Amino acid sequence: MSPTDIAYLIIAGTFVLGVILLGIVLAKLGRTLDEATIAIRKAHENSDPLFYGANTTLTHVNSQLERVDGITANAQAVTGNVSALTSVFTATLGGPLVKAAAFSYGVSKALKARRKAKGEIEGKHSRPTRRARKGARK
Repeated sequence: MSPTDIAYLIIAGTFVLGVILLGIVLAKLGRTLDEATIAIRKAHENSDPLFYGANTTLTHVNSQLERVDGITANAQAVTGNVSALTSVFTATLGGPLVKAAAFSYGVSKALKARRKAKGEIEGKHSRPTRRARKGARK
């Protein structure tokens, strides 16, 4: 056997060893793909009830949203009615009430001024101070 034949044998042995290792890797990869296929199949089988439940939940949510829309529309109508009522109240009673309040304020100011003027004429204060009231109690 010549050195060239030995080299060819080494190369052939290396090639056979590479093919064997590649076969092992491919076999493990095949098992991994089989497991992935099984997992995907199970996930697909279990997803149908999940999607059915999600669909039911969305149906309930939509019905609740329709109810909330009705409530919101009613609240908006009530707000408009209250605003109109406030405008009517202000237009009909607001002016006279303000005038009556201003008149009563003016009358009370005039009475206080009159009492004060009357008290100054007589030389008396209209109301005793706090100290004077305290001293009167003792």
